[in-house]
This record gives sequence, structure tokens and C-alpha cells, in this order.
Amino acid sequence: MRGARTAAAWGVHLLTASSAPAGVLAILAAERGDPAASMGWMAYTVAIDAVDGTLARAVGVKRVLPFFDGTRLDDLVDYVTYVIVPALFLLHTHVLPARAAVAVAFCPVLASAYGFCRTDAKTTDHYFTGFPSYWNIVAFYLYTLAWPRAVNAAIVLLLSVAVFVPIRYVYPSRTTTLRPLTVALGLAWGAAVLYSLAHLASVPRTLVVASLAFPVYYVGLSLVLQLRRP
Repeated sequence: MRGARTAAAWGVHLLTASSAPAGVLAILAAERGDPAASMGWMAYTVAIDAVDGTLARAVGVKRVLPFFDGTRLDDLVDYVTYVIVPALFLLHTHVLPARAAVAVAFCPVLASAYGFCRTDAKTTDHYFTGFPSYWNIVAFYLYTLAWPRAVNAAIVLLLSVAVFVPIRYVYPSRTTTLRPLTVALGLAWGAAVLYSLAHLASVPRTLVVASLAFPVYYVGLSLVLQLRRP
């Protein structure tokens, strides 16, 4: 029985770690001019990040493997896949102003390095402090919506600043307020994004725009809960 739990705990950690090579594959796909494949690998890392914490708690990885820090592993992998990979994607897909692209891409890299090292980056009551470095999602919308490069740069800079602003953002799978609704909307949003990636060359722009309803809901709920704090 103990051997099975140990194997299950290592399996969860391996699942988390699998996002790192997926991130490398995403970079390689972006370099060879295949944005759909690149974003597909980024979607894989988001899916893994959405379930590995629940699996870890179900298996009791901290109790079974007390000498291995799964939280540190998760942070390392997330910084690579949620920050470094999307930054390189933005550069390889040329969605930023040519002369300022590298400088603009450095902003989320540096801002999120700070964000990941905050001791209250994840609060004890299950919120993220500051913009939670969803740069892979930002990259998806900047690429698919094809806004002017100057607008894309402004969005990246604004969200980089938002990392430092101590607003608490909903942790979709753990924040208790409206959690069933948040999870349901998140699943519908994920389905829309996956469909968009599978049909990237022909996806209706209206579908991509409509999928923005979930990020708007997410930010709106986070701000409402922030304002309601005593």
C-alpha cells in the first residue's frame, strides 16, 4: 500500500515536471513558425497546472514525500511555461513593435520574477497577489486578435505593472466564492480556446472575442472581492 502511494506521489511530481519539456517544444514550434503547435503545447501546460495541485492533495504528496518540495517544482515549471515561453512566443510571432520588441518582452520576464518570489504570491485563503502571470493566455489573445503592435505592447506593459499592484486575484480551482461557476465557465472557455487552436487558420474572430468573456468575468470577480475586503 505504501509503495503504491509513493509511486502515485512521484507520478504527480512527474506530471508537473512534464510541463517543462512541453515548454521547450512550444519554443521550438514558435521558432519554426508554427504558432498553433506552440500554443497547443502551452495549452498542455495550463491543463497540467489546473489538475496537478488537486492530484497532489488527493495523494498527499507532502506526507508521502516530505523531503521533496512539490511547491518549488511547481513554481519553477510555471515560471518557465507561463512567463519565459510566452515571452519568446511574442518575439517569434512578431506581435510587438519591431524596435521595442525585446525590451517589451523583458518586462513580463522581470516583473514575474518578482511576482513569483513574493511570500504572499499565493495567500492562505487561496488568492493570487498581483497579476498572476497568465502570459500564455495574453499571448494567445494578442496573436489571434491581431491588434496593432503598439496596442499589444501597451497591454504587455500594463499587465507587467499589474504584477506589482497588490490586488488579489481569484485562484480558479480553490477560491471558494462562486467556485462552481468559475470552474464551469473556465471549462467552457478552455473548450473555446482548444477549438480555436485546432482551427487557427479559419477560427471565427467572433469566437475568440466571445471567449474573452471569461477573462473579463475573472478580473471582474477578483476586483469585486478585493473591494469587499474589510
